[in-house]
Amino acid sequence: MQTLTLRRGERPLRLLCLGAHSDDLEIGAGGTVRRLLREHPGAHVRWVVFSAPGERAEEARKSAAFFLAEAGSAAVDHHAFRESYFPWQGAEIKDAFEALKSFAPDVVLTHWVGDAHQDHRTLAELTWNTFRDHLVLEYEIPKYDGDLGRPSLYVPLARAEAEAKVKALMEHFGSQRSRRWFTPDTFFALLRLRGVECNAAEGFAEAFHCRKWTI
Repeated sequence: MQTLTLRRGERPLRLLCLGAHSDDLEIGAGGTVRRLLREHPGAHVRWVVFSAPGERAEEARKSAAFFLAEAGSAAVDHHAFRESYFPWQGAEIKDAFEALKSFAPDVVLTHWVGDAHQDHRTLAELTWNTFRDHLVLEYEIPKYDGDLGRPSLYVPLARAEAEAKVKALMEHFGSQRSRRWFTPDTFFALLRLRGVECNAAEGFAEAFHCRKWTI
């Protein structure tokens, strides 16, 4: 399989990470974020969670500190938009997106636009509405809806990185451990499946939908 790499410009990489809920980014792209930060020293990161009320905000802060530990600089923002109601709060969420334009990211990580969860889908749609000339990578979230698609871009992960991601998810999101799907085997299963699909050297990968890129 052919490999593409991000072009290294004169300035540090600028990475914008968008998640509807406080564990979405970690589930969908946590390993990729850590890999990018290792491969691009000094990278600047803007990490935004749109629904993180109460204890979920504290969970998100602690988790972000782990996943962004190697960033050159990182700003972590939390909003308190009502969970499951994003399509009906569109104007307010759009305002929050407009405020992110000045960050001028090189890469944007966001939800897949085909996600069955209305909050996830709204963020994906607003991402493309706001960032029209950027590399946008749409990550996936396993869930009851059975809405996993056929991604087009893969990021292989070392076994140790896959294990560190899953361990962090279980450690930082105690409020979610009672959910039947929030288990290590769920996360390892998807990492392993995507690793098989891209013939990853150590058997694990995260996958993304990428609509547009230039070579």
